[in-house]
Amino acid sequence: MTDSDEPRCSAKGCTRPATTALLWNNPKIHTPERRKTWLACTEHEQSLTQFLAARNFMRDTQPL
Repeated sequence: MTDSDEPRCSAKGCTRPATTALLWNNPKIHTPERRKTWLACTEHEQSLTQFLAARNFMRDTQPL
């Protein structure tokens, strides 16, 4: 895997390598089994998780 192929953090403006997958869905528009994925670096994992949890979208995390 080259640097350009490496998974990157989903936080706005961040280009750091992702270390965690945040699995979420919006229950108003997605079926319960559907999962969307945001990737997070160690610096943004907590803030992205809090953003999703505040909206009741957060479902699970998985290390990359």
